[in-house]
Amino acid sequence: MTVLSHSVRIRSSLADAFRRDGYVYPIRALTEDVAISLRRTLEEAEAAAPDAEVKSMVTGLPHLILPEFYDIVRDPALTGPVSEIMGNDLLVWGCSFFIKEPQTKSFVSWHQDLTYWGLDDADQITAWVALSPATVESGCMRFVPGSHLQQIVPHKDTFDPDNLLTRGQEIAVDVNDEDAVNIVLPTGKMSLHHGRMFHASHPNRTDDRRIGLAVRYIKPSMRQSSGTKTIAVLARGADRYGHFELAGRPKGGFAPSDIERCRDAFRRREGILYEGAKESGRRKMA
Repeated sequence: MTVLSHSVRIRSSLADAFRRDGYVYPIRALTEDVAISLRRTLEEAEAAAPDAEVKSMVTGLPHLILPEFYDIVRDPALTGPVSEIMGNDLLVWGCSFFIKEPQTKSFVSWHQDLTYWGLDDADQITAWVALSPATVESGCMRFVPGSHLQQIVPHKDTFDPDNLLTRGQEIAVDVNDEDAVNIVLPTGKMSLHHGRMFHASHPNRTDDRRIGLAVRYIKPSMRQSSGTKTIAVLARGADRYGHFELAGRPKGGFAPSDIERCRDAFRRREGILYEGAKESGRRKMA
């Protein structure tokens, strides 16, 4: 797969900018042709999925069900910039698509990623890769610079059906929209943001899907506070801790072993993501 390394200019300033602002963008991660090819792989898999459960694996755990996405989350074009901030040893804790269909109400409320992930530290970075243009009109992400310097603030669950988050969670303190920066990304480019970053996004008002691949990188030294050993992928370097069960490359073609691994991954994580939530509000993960 042909990818593009980040530039020398970004290499020299990326870590400092990230520590100051809590995010960096835009970084050229993929050529436009590769990004279009990956979108095609996603949409072909969505169409071919035999049922709703497997389709949820395609969008919710693509790196564990589609070989092409296992490869891309481990590619140096993605892991290189992340390693400049967090070090060479990296795990993929999670990977999912944020898809807004054309002319729909889907949105993401103001939130901090780490709120419900149950991890024991904050050494986490999300690489958000655009597989279609992320513009103001299509509902690109919006960040509040410097908000990652705060600890986790109170959130409330809404379970709003139009909210793309698992619990419809939203920050329960005031966020000034005027402080937000629109993270506009052409196809193939990515942003990096800290797990405590205040971020949100508006609905897609265009005639094309807005497709973002969110890859959650963590340090192998981290663990689930509950003691649960969730499933991760070694993205770069080495895992010298063994706090997570490491998954290998999926076979593809919706192999039964891949489907069972995704079921297992969903089961292990569900109790963590929905801890404290009312049973009636939970969304089925698979």
